[in-house]
Amino acid sequence: MQNSKIKMDSGSTVIKIISYIFITIFALICVFPFVLMISSSFMNEQEIVREGYKLLPKEFSFKAYDMLLNNSSKLVDAYQVTIFITVVGTVLGLFMMSMAGFVLNRKDFKYRNFFSFLIYFTTLFSGGLIPTYILMVKHLHLKDNLFAMILPAVVGAWSIFLMRNFMKAIPDSLYESATIDGAGDFRIYWKIFIPLAVPSLATIGLFSALGFWNEWYNGMLYISDSTKYPLQYFLQRMVSQTNLQSLINSGAVINTADLPTQSIKMATAVLATGPIILLYPFVQRYFVTGLTIGAVKG
Repeated sequence: MQNSKIKMDSGSTVIKIISYIFITIFALICVFPFVLMISSSFMNEQEIVREGYKLLPKEFSFKAYDMLLNNSSKLVDAYQVTIFITVVGTVLGLFMMSMAGFVLNRKDFKYRNFFSFLIYFTTLFSGGLIPTYILMVKHLHLKDNLFAMILPAVVGAWSIFLMRNFMKAIPDSLYESATIDGAGDFRIYWKIFIPLAVPSLATIGLFSALGFWNEWYNGMLYISDSTKYPLQYFLQRMVSQTNLQSLINSGAVINTADLPTQSIKMATAVLATGPIILLYPFVQRYFVTGLTIGAVKG
């Protein structure tokens, strides 16, 4: 009996060691691209051309960051625009999507199946680019307006259904008790649903924030004022401006050997992904919980 117990303990120890080794290797594989991206952004252009991207450059160079920071005022403007659309879009989206999920799960809402179908329908068909552009520019007058980058992505059908499915895990007795005590629908939503929905809200908020942070397409379509460019679109234009021919055509006098056409791509990636990576640890503890709870269909 004791021998079998010892064998079981040793077997579980071996399994744990193997699991830890596997997870460590997998984590290193995931981290490797980010480390390579950061180190390559400090590489000398000639070294990249000769030897390719490396984890340990022979010579550190800040030319890529110097080129980006030469337009520091525009870079700050781009950061401010992206932070604004990320914060406003995420908060507004969470408010609207959580309310939609709350209403669609209420059994006393007569038309919940009809509206659920309408929301689901938008995942299959869309109006197309031209009607959308006409709506945004001609009818809503959002040309060169920051809300042109917020409104198209503020609500997602998948996120609404995730919130609705999360609602099914909350007992109906809570709402019935609140109703008996005289609470209205909005008070029930704000005082009962929102505190219990934090994991789901954090999950959807992370996805929404990532979408707004990486926004560039709507900025390209609707924004022509350079002071209102979102970060991703601004950095993309900076990378394109490192094209040798465009610089020569603009009358710039440059040393082609020193032009950081490759390292600047990595530097822009660092500037674009760095802040959002720092945000993830604060919501990570809610991430898995929100996905698993919201994915369960009652």
